[in-house]
Parts: sequence; C-alpha cells; structure tokens
Amino acid sequence: MPVSALVRTRNRTVATRYGTAAVAAICAAALVGCGNQSDDASSIIRTTTNIAGASVVGLERDTTRACALPSAPDQPSGTRSVTHAAGVSEVPADPQRIVVLTTSALDATCALGLWERVVGAVTVDGARPQPEFLGTGVLKVPSIGTAAAPDLAKIAELRPDVIIGEQPSGAATFDALRAIAPTVLVGAPTSWQARFGAFAEGLDRRGAATTALENFHTEAADIGTSIAANQSQASVVRFTGDAVQVQGANSFAGQVLADVGVQRPTAQRGASFDVASGQLGTKAEGDIVYVVLAGESGKKQGEKVMRGDEWKELGAAGDRRVFAVEDSVWHGDGLTAARALLTDLQKTLNGYVTD
Repeated sequence: MPVSALVRTRNRTVATRYGTAAVAAICAAALVGCGNQSDDASSIIRTTTNIAGASVVGLERDTTRACALPSAPDQPSGTRSVTHAAGVSEVPADPQRIVVLTTSALDATCALGLWERVVGAVTVDGARPQPEFLGTGVLKVPSIGTAAAPDLAKIAELRPDVIIGEQPSGAATFDALRAIAPTVLVGAPTSWQARFGAFAEGLDRRGAATTALENFHTEAADIGTSIAANQSQASVVRFTGDAVQVQGANSFAGQVLADVGVQRPTAQRGASFDVASGQLGTKAEGDIVYVVLAGESGKKQGEKVMRGDEWKELGAAGDRRVFAVEDSVWHGDGLTAARALLTDLQKTLNGYVTD
C-alpha cells in the first residue's frame, strides 16, 4: 500500500467520524430540487447501500441548495459579442429563455442560479431524464431530445433567447442552431472550469462565474485541511460495460481531487488509461478506492471484477475502504457536480465500510 501502517492506524481512529455518513441506512428519501421547488416524496427510492463490498455514497445527498440563487448579469441590457468555439455570436444581455444542449450546460445554469430560465434541455439515459445531483426541480424542464440528437423543431417551438452547448450533434449544426437563436458552443476546453467560464460568458455571467469558482477553491482547500487530504492516496476506477479505466489527473474527478489536495497513487498521476486483467494490483491500488459505475452495464462489470480474487487482493478492499460513487458526479463536468464531489470526499476519505 502507498501509505504506511501508521497512517492506516490514524485513519482507523477517525473512522467513527466519517463511517456513519458514508454508510447510509436504507432509505426512501425525498430530495428537494434546485431553488425552492418541493419534491414528491415517492419520486426517488434508494435501497442499495453496498455493491460487492463497496459502500454506496450519496444515498442521503441533500440537493435543496444544489443550485445557486440568481446571479447578476454583467450587462443588464442590450447585446454582447461572444467569441466561442464555433465563431462569434451576438447574444442578448441577461437572457430570459435558455436552451441547453449538454448536461454540462445545464449544470452551469444551476451553478449561476439561472436554471429556472431553462426552457429546454437534452436528457440523459437512465431512470431520470437529468442527473440526480441537480435535484428534482430540473425534471420539469421540457426535453429537446438527447445530446446526440437534439430536436431542432422542439428547440424552435421554445423560442429561446440563447442556446448553449458544446460541439453540435446530428442535424443540430451551428448554422441550424443560430438560425433559431444566438448560439454559443464552447468546444472542448482543457478543464471543466474553463468550460464553465465559457458557458457563463454566453449567459452574461462572467463576473458571477469568477466569484463562484473562487468560492469553490476556498471550500475545496478548507475541506482538504479538515480531512487531512494530503495524507491519503485515492484511486479512482471507472467501470463501463467493456472496460476498467483509471481516472487520471486529466479527468474531472482527478482535477477536483487535486483542488482538495488529495494525493494520487504513482500509477494514476498521469492521463486516464484502461486497466487490463492482471494489472489491478499495480494500477488500481490506493489507500482508498473510489469505484465509478457507468450505468447498468458498468455496474455489472464492476460487480464481476470486485467479486474476483484479483480485486480482493487489493489492500483497500481488504481494509474495507472501497466506495461506489455516482457516475454523473465523479465523471461530471460542472461546478455543481464538483461541489457534490467535495461532499462525497468529506464524508468518505477517512472512512471505512462498517456494514
């Protein structure tokens, strides 16, 4: 293991502080959506607390304050020229009707307090049309199809003031989109923070975004100090239906871990990579292992691997320091997801599975 037995002993002494929060009781909890929306108590039922020995994190996630209060525009009226990945667009100051083409764009509207202005959004695969960490208020936003195939007719019917997203998909080309409304496409920035800033520019909220990121960095540093983040090396392994992938320093999770000051195992300090059979001991090991299960196929793959002998030989598995985390959060791409990830770390980094 990358950490000494002495540190392991220290971690065990604080397990009582974090263990209870990490291993939630079976619950049928009502989550409150973004803003002041109330939720249907029967809409979300969660009963799985353990997957192949990994404690499931996020069962009691509080989304009542997931989305920020409305932020002030940089320019209260008129129009602004915004340069973005697809060109230059004249966008209205303080847009009132927003269409989002990606989850990252929806996350940005949430983080800037503008989600209630979203009149249309793409949906994701699964039981819910939008990620759980955003709460239930966003479930009321009309669907415009999937990110892979946005429906231009539906977008036009919604009469948006601005459309924001990443690269266009299918028939939803930049030219087709800007024929409906001013469109800002951020492309593929090198970090989620750069992407968030680009979305904020299209929403006339660059100032608010700068403040929000500053607050995030302060919170991350404070949490890192409170949980002695620099004394643990965290491994992050994502399971899909056909691959086992280490989430490296370039991944969303890797970037947030770095903001908190969490150390990474030597093998995971570069870019993300796939792990082959027989490599788990050298590539997936850590003082603590976070497993990210991508959908049902990822869950099946993860259970299969985690029940295997090679996985059970990991020190973290033997120490019962393996936690299953939400794919939409740990493989996310926005400030709201990053804040949810901070909460997961705060509850688990020094914790042990106790059930």
